[in-house]
Amino acid sequence: MIAKIHSAIPYGFGGKLVEVEGDMNRGLPAFNIVGMANKTINEAKERVRSAMVNSDFFFPDKKVTISLAPAELLKDGAYLDLPIALSVLVLSGQLIKSDVADKMFVGELSLNGELRPVKGIINVVEAAKEAGYSEIYVPIKNLAQASLVEGITIYGVDTLQNLFLALKGQANLPMASNIGGEHKKATHCTGEILDHIRGQKLAKRAMEIAIAGHHNILISGPPGAGKTLLAKAAANLLPDLTPAEKIDITKIYSIAGLSKDEIIEARPFRSPHHTASSTSIIGGGATASPGEISLAHKGILFLDEIPEFPRSVLEALRQPLEDKEISISRANRKTTYPADFMLVATMNPCPCGYLGDPTHECKCTETQIQKYQKKLSGPLFDRIDMNIVVEKVDNADLLKDLPDETGEHNVVKNNITEAIKRQKARYGQDGVYNSSLSSFQVSKMLQLEPAAEKMLAAASEKLNLSARSYFKTIKVAQTITDLAGADKISAQHLAEALTYRKR
Repeated sequence: MIAKIHSAIPYGFGGKLVEVEGDMNRGLPAFNIVGMANKTINEAKERVRSAMVNSDFFFPDKKVTISLAPAELLKDGAYLDLPIALSVLVLSGQLIKSDVADKMFVGELSLNGELRPVKGIINVVEAAKEAGYSEIYVPIKNLAQASLVEGITIYGVDTLQNLFLALKGQANLPMASNIGGEHKKATHCTGEILDHIRGQKLAKRAMEIAIAGHHNILISGPPGAGKTLLAKAAANLLPDLTPAEKIDITKIYSIAGLSKDEIIEARPFRSPHHTASSTSIIGGGATASPGEISLAHKGILFLDEIPEFPRSVLEALRQPLEDKEISISRANRKTTYPADFMLVATMNPCPCGYLGDPTHECKCTETQIQKYQKKLSGPLFDRIDMNIVVEKVDNADLLKDLPDETGEHNVVKNNITEAIKRQKARYGQDGVYNSSLSSFQVSKMLQLEPAAEKMLAAASEKLNLSARSYFKTIKVAQTITDLAGADKISAQHLAEALTYRKR
């Protein structure tokens, strides 16, 4: 007799179906698993045996062979523990085929028969839905994340024994639609707001524009000028997540193993250290895992002191900054992850930080300064929409009492919200910002007043703007126009946008 249990595993940003086939024959007792299973799945033999015995089931004293199809697909992780156990239960006659027909199962088993959560559960549920399955059984701690996928019935399982009773119609399992608001929610916002920052009126305005249009921004200035504080305050100005964005971000964090039982409710703010490797930033490794740029999807990637990052890491950002996704190729797989992040970077004017400071003498040599500033190559800088320079705030202003209210923060956030609404109305969908437009879309959808067109032509020749910088200037100007509530880009809007193209 052959037993077939349906399951799925995460594969990149999607999922792959796996059919767990079981066969039991006469011969010396054995338990074999075949079908490109890695060490984790081979170890399932001991987990499944112990889980069954400790759940008051008997393990057959015969030769049991489990085949994981398709055989050429490399399987990784403990996703198939539960399907393997169910296959053995069917082979031994403790379950019948109709109990598990047209259902999908996934989960890791503990030695006492409890189900542990697995990463990438959204991938699995989406794969089941796309394949036409109407029911899927997942670990109960994965139920919150799985509930983000609609159009399929999802049951939460706590133990192998309770699942057995449910399949026999003797018990009820919690469903995704019944979990209500009890699921955990994870947030990633910082505690800083604009009202906590002294002075820096120009920098705050630039940050408002950058967030409203999802523009990449570079902040330069001496140590202690508030560059990092500005970046952290920006996280609290980001708009709320749309339902689709919530699924994508939670999905990425689940794939990375950073969240198995939480729904991500806030836009991410990722701040990797400058010693981070290219693989950790871009993604990769043996299993082609998502990196920081994907973990920052629909949020902020903050690179503090960007020249301190290895040049190889910075150059690797060029393609995802342009394409909003990253393709990772390894020997056994090729995976594409979304990477639509807003880059916020800071840097000092020189290695010591005091070049041009009237109160501190710069001790760097000309060679050191050039080497430091050249870490940010021309092609990479060309992909940064806005560049601002901040100055140190007078120490006397730092002693003033901080306001108790959040007036400035609320005003700026409201402005950003209204600007985003205008973009949604213009482009007809959520999540499309001015920075997302192609050069063709800029020419077709954005309008400049005649005076702005003349100014742009003159500035393009004088500043020697590349084609990319030319269109980025228009896109920043459009965001300024949206913040002003106007319909066309005026010369005033364009003039402000041009101030952010200086290097």
